[in-house]
Amino acid sequence: MAYWLMKSEPDEVSIDDALAQDSVAWFGVRNYQARNFMRDQMQPGDGVLFYHSSCAEPGIAGIAEVCSTAYPDHTQFDPASHYYDAKSTQENPRWIMVDVKALRKTRLISLNELRTHPELEEMLVLKKGSRLSITPVTPQEWQFITEQLAGAKHVR
Repeated sequence: MAYWLMKSEPDEVSIDDALAQDSVAWFGVRNYQARNFMRDQMQPGDGVLFYHSSCAEPGIAGIAEVCSTAYPDHTQFDPASHYYDAKSTQENPRWIMVDVKALRKTRLISLNELRTHPELEEMLVLKKGSRLSITPVTPQEWQFITEQLAGAKHVR
């Protein structure tokens, strides 16, 4: 099992939106490294820190899990979509997505709060210049966040 931090703009898909559905498609990823994480490493059952970004107070807003293998992102084929990619074809899609199931909302664990914990100083989301929408999380970081900050000892 692996662990991930996945960023979503709450205006696009928030933790509340995700909790209201069985699962949400993690569409619109347009960075090759983030795409490769989904395509090559993510597996159903992997843990997800659901992170709200590009908002007044960015931070971890919930706990989720990956619930599908990777498949083509349909938004790349839609000329009306903000995520349209004219170079992508049905035969050779460039972009993929996975489905994510929200498990529960947490209190907002802000980026500033994450920075205050020495246990998290190597966390990729805290690195200067890190803008990836998907980053791996170590088992130790996952455990610290879910048990110490989010208070979820029962979460894998």
